[in-house]
Amino acid sequence: MDNKRDDRSESTGAIAQIGKMKPWVLNGPSIQIDPLFPYYANRSRDSIADEIALAGYQTVHYFVVRENEVDGALVAAFQRRGIAVWAMVLGNGAFGVSQLPPAWKEWRMELLREPNDGFQRLSHFAQEYVEWKKKAAARLVTDIPFDGFEVAEPYFPEWNGLRSGVYGDIGPHAQRAFRARYGEDIPNFRDKHARNYYRKVPKLYAQWIDLRVEAVNGLIRELVNGAGGVRDVRPDICVATWSLAVSGRGDIPGQLREWQGLDAVAMIGCVAPDMHILQTHWPDWMRRRLPPQYIRGYAGIAQSIRAVYPDLPLGVQADIGSLARMVRDREWTRQFGAAALEGDYNAWTAYEYHLGGYMYDEPPVPLKAERSADDEVVISFSKRIAAPSVDELRIWSREDNANSTRGLNHKLRSDSLTRLELVDAAADGNRLWLRVRNLPTRAFSLRLDGVQDTPELWLLKGRKAHRNLPEHEVKVP
Repeated sequence: MDNKRDDRSESTGAIAQIGKMKPWVLNGPSIQIDPLFPYYANRSRDSIADEIALAGYQTVHYFVVRENEVDGALVAAFQRRGIAVWAMVLGNGAFGVSQLPPAWKEWRMELLREPNDGFQRLSHFAQEYVEWKKKAAARLVTDIPFDGFEVAEPYFPEWNGLRSGVYGDIGPHAQRAFRARYGEDIPNFRDKHARNYYRKVPKLYAQWIDLRVEAVNGLIRELVNGAGGVRDVRPDICVATWSLAVSGRGDIPGQLREWQGLDAVAMIGCVAPDMHILQTHWPDWMRRRLPPQYIRGYAGIAQSIRAVYPDLPLGVQADIGSLARMVRDREWTRQFGAAALEGDYNAWTAYEYHLGGYMYDEPPVPLKAERSADDEVVISFSKRIAAPSVDELRIWSREDNANSTRGLNHKLRSDSLTRLELVDAAADGNRLWLRVRNLPTRAFSLRLDGVQDTPELWLLKGRKAHRNLPEHEVKVP
């Protein structure tokens, strides 16, 4: 079998059954994926879509790290299965610069303290950047028939940035914009003795906060609603806006507005999205023992949006594995989804599919089997599997009949099984292809032994591999 076959036969340019023609794009569970992770490399696009579909998702948010490295064939593979796909782009900068024009260095933000974390923060006040981003977004949704478009991180850095120093933009683009609007220099954030130190000039500082909110909302509005923007070139596409949420006491919306230029209600009024999503901020998702019901603490933010836009679908996002100390397992994710439903959210999503605890904790489980030829069968597992060794892989059949025990995950007497002769085997992502001599012609249950997952492709290294449990059988029709 050719493991690199990517099913490009169906054109990614044909815009059909997308966007607002898929109502589930705004409802129910969804998952974020970043196809640049090694977990998704060197496997067919169909295997990726197959794995996500078997996990129960009808919607994915495709994290567009770089606009020039988007896999249209993967989007097509999802959509062939009826899975809606959002293009989720970054608004406040870029990982890597290969997609940026030579002048990109002139667009950079200036912060009180540079974190040097590899992320290039670009200024909302740099009109050349906004125009370039709009054209890139329009080209993206024109070339690839995404169902939805969203700017997931449009804000300024950073939560409590005035204390940590990761605060901006205070560079020349921001300075010119403020002077053009208010006729004065921006507040001083470095020198406590300065006449215009931000704590000494509350009126000027309030104007500065307002300008930052307008810049965040203006960036999204231009990308989505500007001439030649996303809605101009794709009037059928769904649009979602994103803002951050943090649980805690005090005026959380006020702090998000002050520190990061985020005002969810104003953003919605400016952009007129089809859905708004509350993104869990790092003070919450980094917590080791974060309970899955933590989003109850977001009720105040959600209510402020619903009070003004009662009919707007509202979603919420979690992180399930960006750091070793806070990996969330399947039960945590299930309870999070239940809490979202309890909180009257229309949709929920999580970053990122293969980072969840189930990847580290659970064995590969066969979930589906199909015949590909008279002597061939393809088994789809719950996760990616390693290339099998024909010498180590063992398979048995149990013919289904009226007297046999039916169903999955049950133990059978050994005398009810017939050992099958394996001729060849190959892996493609989560799929195992088997060529078998004298494959039963009638429906039967298949038992396997010797299938292993791929810890070398997981984000967290040093985790043990898992072999499938033979008692997990799969029915071959």
